[in-house]
Amino acid sequence: MDKEVAIVGYAQTPYVADFNESREMMVLQATRAVLENAGIKREELDTIVTANNDYLDGRTISNMRLVEPAGSWRKNESKVEMDGAFAMLYAVTRILSGDHDIALVLGESQASVYAGILPGIMMLDPTFDRQRWLLNEVSAAALQASAYMDASGVSEDQISGVAAKNLDNASRNPVAMRSIAGADAKKVKASRPLYSPITELMMAPQCDGACALVLASGKAAARFEKPVWIKGLGFAHDSYLTERPLDTMSSLKMAADSCYSQAGIEDASSQVDLAEVYERFAHEELMAYEALGFCEPMKGGAFFDSGATKMDGKLPVNASGGALGANVECAAGLARVIEAAMQIRGEAGDHQVQGVKTAVAHGQSGICAQENMVYVLGGE
Repeated sequence: MDKEVAIVGYAQTPYVADFNESREMMVLQATRAVLENAGIKREELDTIVTANNDYLDGRTISNMRLVEPAGSWRKNESKVEMDGAFAMLYAVTRILSGDHDIALVLGESQASVYAGILPGIMMLDPTFDRQRWLLNEVSAAALQASAYMDASGVSEDQISGVAAKNLDNASRNPVAMRSIAGADAKKVKASRPLYSPITELMMAPQCDGACALVLASGKAAARFEKPVWIKGLGFAHDSYLTERPLDTMSSLKMAADSCYSQAGIEDASSQVDLAEVYERFAHEELMAYEALGFCEPMKGGAFFDSGATKMDGKLPVNASGGALGANVECAAGLARVIEAAMQIRGEAGDHQVQGVKTAVAHGQSGICAQENMVYVLGGE
């Protein structure tokens, strides 16, 4: 995908427990900010793709009232009911079709108006799992964590260490909702227990917010300063929760392998400068190290212990704080793309990592990371 589609603008609202404004005003704020960042007007947009969900918004056709605030009045417009990283894929394909040159992608959600993990239960098998009220996104993640710990030998201390790293990183990110400067594994491990071995600080906090980016075709990108190019992309969908092993992220590996093939990445551990991973739970970051090819299978704990993924390590992961710093459903994966692009352009502020030329960004949807999306981004 050499210089076929580029990111030419991005914006994020603050991620907060309660935005205290309507969804429409929140989306309008993000849309205005991204257009200003890209230096374009609404009239120059060819297509708009939003990421939002009927269950989370509490209404069918949940994008119906976002047409005007998202700038899509009398424009080609659609939505994707998944993480924003998948909405970005849809926009990329629209540009690659040749029918559009400039696309806006926007992800949003307001956890303050829906009942926590209850919408996720609707993804379960309706004939058995949903009826029994034993499984939900958190209890299923606990099964995933336990399976991974048994297979790899990873400890609760190592999982807590990942959370502490990200929460400390989030303290340097002005849009993060949850941050703890100087966080340590003991504090994470001692936080409120949820489902063993998961504690509150190991789980990404649901919050309100929106983020958006502008994509341009290779031809259109010539007019923009510092375009960030999509070097490769890959996506994969795994089997249902009870029909797949939970100790690996097989669909993430498939997505990464496809993405790396397009981007010419043969050894991710040496060719990638930084990664932004959508970790709904701290243990998923360790699993992602392996699936993304940063280390050998079942060696995620040792890779973390080496210090490689710290801000000053050889391959920083989630310098922004990741989803453990802020998890807006339908937007968190798109935020990972934005944070990776900010690093490449040297615009990440206090959480900037020096010398980032190639970055990986990851998005996921579904219980226990059933669907995964991977991008490799690069500068000029």
